[in-house]
Amino acid sequence: MKTMKTMRLNRVTSALLVLGLVGAALGVATAQQPPTLTPEQLDRLTIRPIPGKEGLYLLPGFDGSLSGGNVAVLVTGEGVLIVDNKFAYSYDNITRQIASVTTQPIRYVLNTHHHFDHAGSNADFMPQAQVIGHENVRVNMLRNAGPSADPVGAPPITFSDKTSVFLGGVPVEAHHLGCGHTNGDSVIYFPDQQTVHTGDLFIWGNRLDGSTLAPFIDYDNGGCAADWIATLDGLLQLDFDTVIPGHGPLLNKAEIRIFRDKFDHLVSRITALIDAGIGSDAIVSELDINDLNWPLAPAAIQAIYDELTSG
Repeated sequence: MKTMKTMRLNRVTSALLVLGLVGAALGVATAQQPPTLTPEQLDRLTIRPIPGKEGLYLLPGFDGSLSGGNVAVLVTGEGVLIVDNKFAYSYDNITRQIASVTTQPIRYVLNTHHHFDHAGSNADFMPQAQVIGHENVRVNMLRNAGPSADPVGAPPITFSDKTSVFLGGVPVEAHHLGCGHTNGDSVIYFPDQQTVHTGDLFIWGNRLDGSTLAPFIDYDNGGCAADWIATLDGLLQLDFDTVIPGHGPLLNKAEIRIFRDKFDHLVSRITALIDAGIGSDAIVSELDINDLNWPLAPAAIQAIYDELTSG
């Protein structure tokens, strides 16, 4: 008989296949075990303090296949709050690494969105911590549609626009600023540390295997291109100087502006081709985005075209 955890892991593998992120070339392991990583890769995924940000640590993540998303860890005198928790098999690794820097218990888990590489261990944290996410995170996980996550881990505490947690006298805010990557994206803001965790509203750099990251719009779960730029504009209104992207290295506000402008160029160029009468069958060949350095698949470009011409 399959255990609940094995069934959850099998769903993770199915979701990875939907995204095209599992393959022999990546060396991704089966659902029953994490991938085999080199010592150098493991070192890159080791918890580390964020310079100049009291109590704030980073458990790095560079992709949705080998390493999962970035995990922010806030350590206070009254407990620990984490943002995201990687895959369904990541609980033991996350708790072990946090235990290397503090003996405080994990009291809160905040989700940036519902995907399996960010919220995969929700269910394992529930016995000890309050798991909180946007209301659409819960809806998307319960529906388990598209590149989704485990319904068992759907956050029992939800919010619509904004919520706050105060732990050890340290405020943490979760802001839903609009759709983009999904319809349930949240930016987690640490005002005392002037730091944000953006989830996959903002990603940067290369995956752990060296390939280039590009934004992904999860249309099955309410993602959108047209409003993503306005969502990023809302993010830029917050007062911060340090950025934890969904995947990638620590960055600053300037990189979000660059990402925002690149996304604007992408949407504007597709819109201009639509206005020029370019049809669906020619949009991929006519669109020039080489300067953006985003390896977008033809299906992704086609999906944005369909969105922009749908209404």
